[in-house]
Amino acid sequence: MLTPVRNRGRVLGMATAQKSPNAASPRHVVERVQTGVRIERRILQVLKALASSKGMSVGDLLEGILLHAFEGAAPFGPETLEKVRALKEVYGLELEAEDSHVLVERTAKASARATRTKSRR
Repeated sequence: MLTPVRNRGRVLGMATAQKSPNAASPRHVVERVQTGVRIERRILQVLKALASSKGMSVGDLLEGILLHAFEGAAPFGPETLEKVRALKEVYGLELEAEDSHVLVERTAKASARATRTKSRR
């Protein structure tokens, strides 16, 4: 299960919970880069809310999720999964893992039309 790694109250990243509370956690110096990743709007809303609830950045949350996924490990425990389910409901996210290969981005024209339709209501 992912837990925030903190230093003086500031979240530094995610780590797998230590089995022994006395074991010193090794630190890894990394180089982070800014990226302009495009992501589905509601997925981002859920990620932001989840990161906020854990006191961490979206980038730190994504790093933890991805590092677990790269090892075939589940990134969340039961409590966090329940939080994700609740946030998906709040933000209207109905997409599931099986949908990941069939997502099609709305065209700019269709997006503008949808915005105009919403503003007329």
